[in-house]
Amino acid sequence: MGNPKAFLEIHRQEAGYRPIHDRIHDFGEVEQTLSTRERKLQASRCMDCGVPFCHWACPLGNKAPEWNDALYKGDWELAFKLLTSTNPFPEFTGRICPALCEKACVLNRFNHEPTTNREDECAIIEGAFREGYIQPKTDIERNGKKVAVIGAGPAGLAAANDLNKMGYKVTVFEKNEAAGGLLRYGIPNFKLNKAIIDRRIALLEAEGIEFRYGVAVDLGNLVELEKLVNDFSAVVISTGTPTARDLKAPGRELKGVHFALELLSQQNRVLAGIEFGKDERITAKDKDVLVIGGGDTGSDCIGTAHRQGCKSVTQIEIMPKPVEGPEDPQNPWPNWPRTLKTTSSHEEGCTRRWNINTLEFLGENGKLTGVKVQEIDWKPNPEGGRPIMVEKGKPEIIKAELCLLAMGFLKPEHPEYPKNVFVCGDSANGASLVVRAMASGKQTATAVHRFLSK
Repeated sequence: MGNPKAFLEIHRQEAGYRPIHDRIHDFGEVEQTLSTRERKLQASRCMDCGVPFCHWACPLGNKAPEWNDALYKGDWELAFKLLTSTNPFPEFTGRICPALCEKACVLNRFNHEPTTNREDECAIIEGAFREGYIQPKTDIERNGKKVAVIGAGPAGLAAANDLNKMGYKVTVFEKNEAAGGLLRYGIPNFKLNKAIIDRRIALLEAEGIEFRYGVAVDLGNLVELEKLVNDFSAVVISTGTPTARDLKAPGRELKGVHFALELLSQQNRVLAGIEFGKDERITAKDKDVLVIGGGDTGSDCIGTAHRQGCKSVTQIEIMPKPVEGPEDPQNPWPNWPRTLKTTSSHEEGCTRRWNINTLEFLGENGKLTGVKVQEIDWKPNPEGGRPIMVEKGKPEIIKAELCLLAMGFLKPEHPEYPKNVFVCGDSANGASLVVRAMASGKQTATAVHRFLSK
């Protein structure tokens, strides 16, 4: 701990975002960066606590006190080694992780100014790429065994990375045209530039991992799965949660009602140079947009709609408005506070409403023109369990030519697989955070290694 008084003398400083009037006209990353001097000062604020709750809160077990101290002292290479001892892809988490570690930081309990761990780790890994600390590991001793990974999302990539370094010949099967999963097709470029993913995939390929794109493995086809199981010593299933939660309200079939990922994935593909016909293109240009669902995916739709040139955006959520402020009485520190979250996309302009139930999609000539909604309330269930929804007020119509359903994803159901088949990430646990998917991938790689080492 180089400066034991830094947390008392230096305030938390975030890099912040590009100005709204500038960023809404492109899909470049919105987050800015601090200077090297400012970044080292922020790293110095880490208290090196006796009990590092940041380490406890992080699914990957990141050792923030250690690499923050190395960063403060200017030893970027040591900081990189400490960071990557637990985190395989800090360039991803450093951009899109909600930073569970920061909410559990003792400084967050002390003055609500936690150490800027997420930004610090992004600075460390980008510095490592810039300085050449990261080079392909090509001297891996192979053990003669092959492992298949189905799905190239964060969980699959983390599992493949660890298994490859353990000596297995890893082949990754991906149904899409490129790797990344939701990192590539669900998260907008203004949060994660896809060149960052390409850089990592090139490194994994250089280290011996084989990627086969455009290959959709039918897990329900026993013959196909059995052939895969016979061809490889073990199989890792990391196919995520491909089924979005639908809203079976009247008028669902109208043109203009889409799942959120239909918009997000298509926009990312357009930015990658893929062309779509006029009838295929989903766009918010010159439209009033309604987003149903108050989570991060809904927020991503808001930012995308602005960049496509929408007229307005409204976001509704069926659940009550979260508590405002830094503290959540229901989830006290060091737990994650379920408080009101305002993202960079919300700052760009959005009407946000809570306790709103969707009744019907309205349209003319097969096209969406509005959505009938009603304000509701939640009453305690006298029998316990889920609260009871009750109507409040009269139904109203929200004008919309484009409605995006961002209500989460359904957890996949898996049959009983052979003993050498392992399931990880969202596919095993349901939709969650990228950092949890990566942690699950690493844990699964360890389980595979133990199984094949018997």
